[in-house]
Amino acid sequence: MSRLARHGWCVATALLVPWLVLAAPAPLTLVGVPPAWPVLWLLPWALVDGPLSGALAGVGLGLVLDGLQLGPITQIPALGLLGWWWGRLGRKVPPIERSFNLGLLALLGTALLGGSLILQRLLLGSWLPAMWPPALHTWLAQTLLTALLAPLLCSLQLLLWRQQAQGGRS
Repeated sequence: MSRLARHGWCVATALLVPWLVLAAPAPLTLVGVPPAWPVLWLLPWALVDGPLSGALAGVGLGLVLDGLQLGPITQIPALGLLGWWWGRLGRKVPPIERSFNLGLLALLGTALLGGSLILQRLLLGSWLPAMWPPALHTWLAQTLLTALLAPLLCSLQLLLWRQQAQGGRS
């Protein structure tokens, strides 16, 4: 069992992600586009808990989020890959603590997640030429907003979860 999964409240925070996706709080949107909530939750989880736990958390989160929408487009491969990659970064390099680094990782993760969704839509052939401008608008706005929110939200999660993983108060 992973270090963070031993603390039930840490796992329970994953339930906030589908709620935030459905609620889409208006003050936290950019021209009507919400941030990539799965990226903002998965980044600190994987950095603290490692590649296997990050990949499993990404796949689990992707399964829950895919259950909220209809259609063949899935977030599972991108979230699983991001969880694994960020988990490896958390193990291989000195602890990531700087706000700029968290924002950059969130930017790259959101760009990869949005890009995978666009690529799946293209490969499935359900893409019309008129869909390009709104899709690019959504992809860019979500990437930017997630990168701007990541330093604040992810650094708080990193602090709390690192305390829990090191045996701090429960």
